[in-house]
Amino acid sequence: MDQRLDTETIDYIALRRLQNRYADIVTRRAWSELAELFLPDAEVVIDRRNVEPLRLQGPGAVGDFIRSAIDHFDLFEFTILNTVIEIEGDRARARMYMWELRHDPAAGRSDAYGLYQDEHHRIDGRWWFSGRRYQTLARTQLTDYAVFPMQGV
Repeated sequence: MDQRLDTETIDYIALRRLQNRYADIVTRRAWSELAELFLPDAEVVIDRRNVEPLRLQGPGAVGDFIRSAIDHFDLFEFTILNTVIEIEGDRARARMYMWELRHDPAAGRSDAYGLYQDEHHRIDGRWWFSGRRYQTLARTQLTDYAVFPMQGV
């Protein structure tokens, strides 16, 4: 019992570190680092509400898509609100609820809330994103917002 709990705790922490690293990479816009998190054949499916979902293959396509979606924001921070992880051997599933804090110089502040449903695989002792579905849950729009540059990152 103790060994199983120890192993599950270690895996949980490793998966949370993977999620946190993703949030940091997106906030810093360090797209090339996504290759350290996503398997080359990982499929990311983005729900676009009333049209067919967008399907992306691999970390390069994921980075290109996110870059084009957030490039116009002078402030973008990706925040994990909550996550639930279910681990079964070398596979795991996670629900990650997130909040994007965004500012567009022309349009003002907007926030987005969403849900990632992730699949993870452990390969050679290391956890990876192997699949993902994203769904926007809500969006807001506000104005009159000051933006300050990030220093020393």
